[in-house]
Amino acid sequence: MRSGKVAGLLLAAGRGSRLGTPKALVEYAGERLVDRGVRLLDEGGCHPVVVVLGAATVQVRGAVTVRNPGWASGMGSSLRVGLAALPEEAESVVVALVDQPLIRAGAVRALIGSGAGLAVATYGGRRRNPVLIGREHFAGVAELAEGDVGARAYVRAHPELVTEVPCDGHGDPADIDTPEDLHLLEAE
Repeated sequence: MRSGKVAGLLLAAGRGSRLGTPKALVEYAGERLVDRGVRLLDEGGCHPVVVVLGAATVQVRGAVTVRNPGWASGMGSSLRVGLAALPEEAESVVVALVDQPLIRAGAVRALIGSGAGLAVATYGGRRRNPVLIGREHFAGVAELAEGDVGARAYVRAHPELVTEVPCDGHGDPADIDTPEDLHLLEAE
């Protein structure tokens, strides 16, 4: 069972090409998605919270921000930049995506409470985000993170190491990729 320091990592560098604006800047329920993501990780028990930015540069309270100069190449480069920016004392990290505003802090707490070195949130039995990555997996995750693939390649390559953590009662993993997605979430 892990008992060390858990950092939070919010990937928020994308351009949001299908949405028409960087997702970090989008407002949902009166709050920017980047601020919701920071709050999710903070309330879930992650300290510090690191936000990887790229297409948009914004001030983010309660977080350390780092810029991914290669953000246009996809999520993989943002994950590598974020993992490299974590403090040495972080024994693990919970990685969340900026475009999933309905996930609640209970999902983050469940991942941390699993005590696992590599854990994936599941909803309806399907693997989604967030994910918890122990420091012993940072290098392997970074090595396989390419293009728009983050930790998924490493998780698939090492199924024997993965703990699935049911998070059905802790929100919805629906993501915002298009204006229609945003309108549907707002309508609910």
